[in-house]
Amino acid sequence: MITVIQLVSKASVTVDSTIVGAIDAGILALVGLHSTDTEQQAEQLLQKILNYRIFRDDQGKTNLNLKDIGGGLLLVPQFTLVAETQKGLRPGFSKGMPPEPAKILFEYFVHFAKAQYPHVESGQFGAMMSVALCNEGPMTFILSTE
Repeated sequence: MITVIQLVSKASVTVDSTIVGAIDAGILALVGLHSTDTEQQAEQLLQKILNYRIFRDDQGKTNLNLKDIGGGLLLVPQFTLVAETQKGLRPGFSKGMPPEPAKILFEYFVHFAKAQYPHVESGQFGAMMSVALCNEGPMTFILSTE
């Protein structure tokens, strides 16, 4: 699994003119699934996201994690993160998880996140989504289970 996390002051996902997920201060996580990813990897990745210290403490140092600040977590499925881009001028997706198992694993990831942390929202798997965010810092990191 791979995710791009961004520290945000706010973020939202809209599908068909309806907001399906929104947070104030916290983390927006774009989540890509490889064909070999598992529920165990989803659980490991969630723990890394929740505990990754990217928020500033009173001294301005990045010593705080999402749980420390009680911020929101917005999970957005993003199949293009697993694209092969090394060759040619068009991305390939042969290493990505097929849609049906990817939907099941992403939904597991969201349900597991909600069971572990109270401030979780998500985008909609398979939908054309509009993602709006205000990235603070800017602070953007790539986390992976590989």
